[in-house]
Amino acid sequence: MGTTSFTKKTLGLETVEPAVTPPSGTNKTSFVKKPKLGSAKSKKREMPGGLWTKCPSCSTMVFDKELDENLKVCPNCQYHFPIGAHARICSLVEAASFQERDASLLSVDILSFTGVSSYRAKLQEYQRSTGLKDAVITGTARIGEYLAALGVMDFAFLGGSMGSVVGEKLARLIEHATANALPLIIISTSGGARMYEGMFSLMQMAKTCAALAYHAKARLPFLSVLTHPTMAGVMASFASVGDLIIAEPGAMIGFAGPRVIKDTTQAELPSGFQTAEFLLEHGLIDSVVPRKELKSRLVEYLKYLAPAPKSAVLGNGAP
Repeated sequence: MGTTSFTKKTLGLETVEPAVTPPSGTNKTSFVKKPKLGSAKSKKREMPGGLWTKCPSCSTMVFDKELDENLKVCPNCQYHFPIGAHARICSLVEAASFQERDASLLSVDILSFTGVSSYRAKLQEYQRSTGLKDAVITGTARIGEYLAALGVMDFAFLGGSMGSVVGEKLARLIEHATANALPLIIISTSGGARMYEGMFSLMQMAKTCAALAYHAKARLPFLSVLTHPTMAGVMASFASVGDLIIAEPGAMIGFAGPRVIKDTTQAELPSGFQTAEFLLEHGLIDSVVPRKELKSRLVEYLKYLAPAPKSAVLGNGAP
């Protein structure tokens, strides 16, 4: 019996599967490991320094440029930041009218004081850091239409302490105002007498008050402006004998600190008893004036108290 053979016909529709070649054993497959979401470090944008200041009263971050334009007063809570003598003078006097007096006076370490560092070294350190020669700047300037003798203390220089140079410059300023019939304005901020100079610093209390007595005898006005803080020997002398005593809001004013008073009297002290507002309420000062209003208020007070306005600024060479 013969064998029957069949031939499979293709119609062109069949697909030929490509041959699959296994990868060589030498090639290793590598996988990229994705980082975990929790392990990725977040990049924080650091705030550049010197642009913002945190208000110590309300904790608001204030843009430094806005703070400068507002005379260092917080726009949110009206907290008055401390400012230097030069900045305060610029905020009060007419442009280019201030002429400084006795700028060359320097303190002397007459007691040869020594401690952690010498008095001489401290003076040099503060002169370098503040750009001042001592804790007060004195001179004459025009405030509104009035020429006045102006003294401005700076707390940044050894706590605004009153040593022999501070007392001498203020006494000379008072005598100059008396001799030239000028109204006198002294803006105080101080921790008190400068103990590095011992009795020489305490003598300045009597010297400045004696000069002011002659100024008052000539029937010339003295406006005393108290800023934060005004304490101890300064408050116990010239700062408290003004014809008008004005203070900035929230200024701490007194002779001794609250802790010392409490330990001495063994009594509970009233809340805020050394603030400008408390002292205004109890009659020690005459007015509490915000920094931005101080210039206009001084002009207003001088209209009532001062003699006729002078026509020219008097410098060091004036009699």
